[in-house]
Order: sequence, then C-alpha cells, then structure tokens
Amino acid sequence: MSRITARRKVVRLTVGHPPTTREDVLAVEEPLEIRVNGRSLAVTMRTPGNDYDLAAGFLVSEGVITRGEHFVTARYCAGATDEGLNTYNVLDVSLAPGVRPPDPSLERTFLTTSSCGLCGKASIDAVRTKSSFPVMDDPVRVDAELLASFPDRLRTRQAVFEKTGGLHAAALFDGVTGEMLVLREDVGRHNAVDKVIGWALKENLLPLTGTVLMVSSRASFELAQKAMMAGIPVLAAVSAPSSLAAEFAAEVGMTLIGFLRGNSMVIYAGAERIVEGARAEAQRTTV
Repeated sequence: MSRITARRKVVRLTVGHPPTTREDVLAVEEPLEIRVNGRSLAVTMRTPGNDYDLAAGFLVSEGVITRGEHFVTARYCAGATDEGLNTYNVLDVSLAPGVRPPDPSLERTFLTTSSCGLCGKASIDAVRTKSSFPVMDDPVRVDAELLASFPDRLRTRQAVFEKTGGLHAAALFDGVTGEMLVLREDVGRHNAVDKVIGWALKENLLPLTGTVLMVSSRASFELAQKAMMAGIPVLAAVSAPSSLAAEFAAEVGMTLIGFLRGNSMVIYAGAERIVEGARAEAQRTTV
C-alpha cells in the first residue's frame, strides 16, 4: 500500500501577484475500524501505515493488553464495501487465549477524529485504576542538553512531514543514551503515540522504563494517559501542555515538559528527573 500521501492540483495565490496552478502533496486521512475477535471496538481517523502498531498501541492504552504475546494476529478484512473489496480500513485483531476481551463499555459507536483520542471523566478514572506500569518510582535521570536535542532529531526523521507539512510525529528515546528507538507519523497525534507504543509492545519492551516520549504537538491529557499506560516516565512536547495533563503527570509521578525548543524548556511536573552536567554523566556511567 502506498496511501500515505496523495497529490492534488491547487491554486497558489500571493496578494499582488497572478495565481499559479501546481500539484501539491497532502497527507492521507482515512478511517480505520479496529475490531477485536470480530467485534467492532472503535473507528479512528488516521494516516494509513503501521496500522498493526496503531491497533496494538490502542489496546495497550485501553488496558486490554500489556504484553506482546497478548497480541496474536491482525488482518485486514475483505468485504468492507458492497462489492466485497478490501479497503485496508478494517482491521481485526485476535487476542491470545485467556486474554479478556475489551469491556463492552469501551466500544465506541462514534468516530474518533484525528484531533482527539480518548477524553472525558470516565477515561481519567479508568487510567488511574488499571495501569499495569506505574512510573512514580522510575529512577531515570535525563541530561537536559541531551533532551534539548530531541526535537531537531525528531524533525529530521519526519519523512512524510517533509513532503506534506501535515503530520504529527512521536518518537521514543532512551533517556540515558539518547538513542532514538522508534518514530511514527500520523495525521492524529494520539495515533502517532499509539503506533509507537504498539511497536514497543510487539518488540516485548513494555514497560518502557527509562524512556522519553517526544511529541511534535501539544501535550494533552490523552497523550499523558497513553504514556502512563505504557510505563513511560517522561513526556516532552514542543508545544504547551494542558492543565489536566500537568495535573495528571504530577499525580502519577510522570515528568512533563513543554515548549522544548532550542536549548530551553518548561518543566511542569517531575523536575527532579531533568539534570545537567556532572549529575547527568554520573547517571550514564552507572547504567
């Protein structure tokens, strides 16, 4: 499948100059219906690509699965149209025997847009009680200078954004060495994060202790929630966090960083994990 980008003729207009017609590249946005054991769970608007990771990460975020062996198979369903064609927009996940299927209350009969994932009081209460990977006691200490390099490194790896200018990105970094472990792009910021978490689940890396989740967007509650469900102790964003994200991070012991640009940042919770100079070097030598 090559459906990540699409071409469209556009008119470019600059005030005071004649209009010009050219071809532009757009990020594709299509619905994905996620089914579990044949039963519809949710529909989300996403950029096609890494759909298996997206489904796996979504199930982690919902507290349905926590280990790679829980996610047995996934397949695209034929017959999604009246003509019986496979649109590659319906994905059915099979869970391992003994894994409890999603609670019916999680099923969403409405469309999850590309701008919003899980929101609301029920979601907040659920994540506080069902997370399998608490981050409060994660001992990682992250060098501030190393952390400041993450946005540029994320940006240089955004291949589709380079063509379209229309995708969010999420990347997972080792908090001590600074190694980028994975990067995913999507029209929805929550989808990009789910794709990262799903990749980690399939690599049997959960919980993601000692890591930093770097996002190219603002840090909303939903992203903090997803990080918590995967055991990620540090969430960093190039833009602002929401008040609820900051409150949630402080409550669960997560480090939350916003406005990470150039050599500056604003730490909204968990400042003790961000260190400089000798303390950062000491942390690296003990790993």
